[in-house]
Formats: sequence, C-alpha cells, structure tokens
Amino acid sequence: MRGVASRPSQRNNTKDSIDVSSDDKNAPEATSFADLGLSEKVLSAVTDAGYTTPTPIQTGAIPHALEGKDILGIAQTGTGKTASFVLPMLTRLEKGRARARMPRTLILEPTRELAAQVEENFIKYGKNSRASVALLIGGVSFDDQLRKLERGVDVLIATPGRLLDHFERGKLLLTGVEILVIDEADRMLDMGFIPDIERICRLLPFSRQTLFFSATMPPEITKLTEQFLHAPVRIEVSRASSTGENIAQRLVKSKSTGWAKRETLRNLIRAEADELKNAIIFCNRKVDVSELFRSLVRHEFDAGALHGDMDQRARTTMLENFRAGKLKLLVASDVAARGLDIPDVSHVFNFDVPIHAEDYVHRIGRTGRAGRKGKAFTIATRADAKYLDAIEKLIGNQFEWHDGDLTTLSGDDAEDEKPKRGRGRATRGGRSSDQAEKPKKPRRGRSKQDEEAAVDRAPSPSSETPDEAASSKPHRAARKDTIRSDNQKRAEKQRPRRGDRDDDAGEVVGFGDDMPAFMKVPAKV
Repeated sequence: MRGVASRPSQRNNTKDSIDVSSDDKNAPEATSFADLGLSEKVLSAVTDAGYTTPTPIQTGAIPHALEGKDILGIAQTGTGKTASFVLPMLTRLEKGRARARMPRTLILEPTRELAAQVEENFIKYGKNSRASVALLIGGVSFDDQLRKLERGVDVLIATPGRLLDHFERGKLLLTGVEILVIDEADRMLDMGFIPDIERICRLLPFSRQTLFFSATMPPEITKLTEQFLHAPVRIEVSRASSTGENIAQRLVKSKSTGWAKRETLRNLIRAEADELKNAIIFCNRKVDVSELFRSLVRHEFDAGALHGDMDQRARTTMLENFRAGKLKLLVASDVAARGLDIPDVSHVFNFDVPIHAEDYVHRIGRTGRAGRKGKAFTIATRADAKYLDAIEKLIGNQFEWHDGDLTTLSGDDAEDEKPKRGRGRATRGGRSSDQAEKPKKPRRGRSKQDEEAAVDRAPSPSSETPDEAASSKPHRAARKDTIRSDNQKRAEKQRPRRGDRDDDAGEVVGFGDDMPAFMKVPAKV
C-alpha cells in the first residue's frame, strides 16, 4: 500500500523516477496509436475522430499509464495532454463496474471550462465503451449532479471546491478511486487550490495511481510532486516554461492611459485584418474585460466577453459562439488562458502584460496549436518593465518590438495620466479667485443689525488725521463698552435669572403642577 500518509521519505522515492524526454534517443517511439497498447474500442474511437499519429506527450505517457505507474507530465499547451490520460483511463475502465456515490477515477481541473472540455473528450473517445461520466462544477444545480452520483460513475471530473461541497454533504465517497489526475497543476497553485488538493488526496486510497500534468514547473509544484507521486515517470516533451516556436511574438508600445491602450489595440486589429481570422484578447482584471468589451462594441467590432463573474450558461454560450466562428474577438480574463481547446485561433492580444510570468506562456498558447502558425502581440507601457523582464527570464528569449520600443514614445507619459485642471483661476488651497473674493459671513454672537450699527458708529479711518485718530481712541473704547453692555442686557431679557424666580414656589419636580394632555387619557385594560 502506498499513499501520502505511508511515504516516510518522498524525496528518496522521487530519485528513482524515470525520465523520458522528447529529445532522448532512448525514448519510446510510436508511429500510430495501435503501438501504444490501447484497447480496440478506444482505437476505433480515435480513428473515427481523425487522429492517426500520437503526439510526443501521448507517446511517452500512455504506455506507462496503462502499466499503472505514476506520471509527471510536463508539456506546453496544445500538445495533447488531455488525450494522454483520457485514452489509457478508458482502456483500464473497461474492466469492473461503478458503485453508487463511489467513483472509480477522479480528475481535478482548475476551471469549469477545462472540466467541461475533458468531459467532451471522454464522450468523444468513449463512445464505444460503457464508462459513465459525471461533471461536478459550480454554477450547476446540485440535484442534477447528485442524481448522476447515485447511479454510479466511472469517471468523476470536478473542480476542487464543488467536489468538497458534495463530500461535506455526505453525498460522495472517495475510497474507491483507483486513478487520480491532477491537470494544470500550476494553475491550481495560482488559484489557491493547493490546500484543497492536499485535503482531497488524504481522502483517497493509498494504492491509487496518480497522473500529474503541468505546463510549467515552479518550485512549489516540484514540492507537490514529491508529496503526491511515488517514483513517477517524468515525461518532458519540451523545456519547462517554453513557448511555441511557430508563434510570432511582438511587443507594442503604448501610453498607460486606458483610452491610449484601447486605441493601440484597435489599430493593431485593423492592421492585422488581412491575416486575422479570430483572436483572444486577455486582460488582467475582470472589470477591464467588461470595459474593453463595451469599447470594442461601440467601435463596431464583433466581440464577446468571458470572465469568472459570468454565470456558467453565459460562459458556455460565449465559448461555443467563438468556436463556431460567430464571434471574431473574445475579450477574456485568465479563465480562458489554460487548456481550452480552440484549435484555430490566429491571434492573441495581451491588452495587459500578465503579472505572473507563467500566465504569458499559457495565454499565447491559445494560438499556434497543432502545428499551425500564430501571432501574439503584447501591449506594454513603461510601468510593465519589471513584468517583461520576468517573462523574458522565464522563456529564455528577448522580445522583439513591433514598431519601436518605449523610448520612442512621444510626449511625457506621466503627464497624460494627470487629470486636466483649469488654469489661471486656481488659487492656493484649490479655491478659485471668485471664491476667494467672496465677503466673509458675520461672526456668531452678534446680529446683523448690531454689526451694521457698529460700522455706522465707527468713524472711517481714511477721514481722520493722526492727531484725530489718537484723540478718538478713548471714544472708540467707550463705544465698544456701550455695545457690549447692550448685548448683555438683551441676553438677560431673553434668559431669566435664577434669582428672579418665585422663592415661594419651591423646587419644581417633574412637570410641576402642569400635567400634559397625553397623560390624562384613560388607559385601556
């Protein structure tokens, strides 16, 4: 029995792993799927789908998966990773039967779109077999998913969150899982699913087979493989974090204001009109996806939007329309950057430079798939310099500029970001000259009539000589005393003193002799 809890030294186990590289002379070679050991039913479905020659990742992974070995597969997007675990799973599932609420195999995907795409592959390649498939993703009714689980499923495809929801409700048992597939592991890391995956692995049997696939291998993912896998067969068909050689990559300079970037994007789309069949435009934030989508529609571009806040039905409809050619441009967040099988995308535009360098590899991997040519344009501003350096360090190549680098920008980019303010009227503190010249309001404590009277009584300074001004000082002081005493008298008339009260009345308690009318109303019993 082997599993997470029964492996005292995972590092020692991984040293016994087998490396199978695409450029290794001793790597297994296969000219057709018939050489890989698949069953007749699966081979028939593959032939009907129009595939004859396996890809390098399929050639390396399928024979070892049929033998029940753990696999660590590293390959860039668009190399056929999904079929490399779907086909051997279908072959092994021809023996045995599923039980209610106890799936035989489990596939974990980071997004709903990827999970739905894997389900489509099982339906396509498993049309001659009796394997049942269930999809557990968010945005879908729990009741429909529960009915499928109660009938028993051979293949359970799920996102980590929805899977744990069913388990915590007591509607799912994971003790019968024979094969676990963790797909797009680096995306799981970015989305924060690693703690959920660790919890799920503890719920699975120790004797399971684990297939681990990722396009990039950051250090965190390497640690996970040491924890989850036992003596895995490492299959690396391309250098980790590499990009397709058939994708032309260019940087396009732009000022950092939103309207300037949108104008740059529109000019690129118009310039590529002859070669542009369809394109995916990536933004870093969901709010930018909506804003850019509305801008393109206003400028009469055929565009759609896709991001994580949309409900599942709208996301599915948008993807189907884009696949069918009903939409030419798809503005999306990174939810569309991983593993989506849209085979014939001619262009990718990065409206925002991705913050995580690994996301760049996945974004441009949406084009240039299955040996086709593709183009990837990234709009860069002066603030994106550190992100560009990280991407170049990751992929090991330097970018080429489309029409000059950022040093050729005209004008001061920083000035364009500052809001325009009115000139010539602003004063200190942001107040206009008109506001500064407004007369001050009279001070509290003196009425308007008193102020006017004091002004009338006071002599004008300009009409007095120095001798008159000196002689008039006592008179001014007397006038001020008179004004002050008048104000005090007026206040005393309005507010009676304590000593003016009737001493015979005594101390008043409560309302005194007066009773309010509402207290005289008889109460209802």
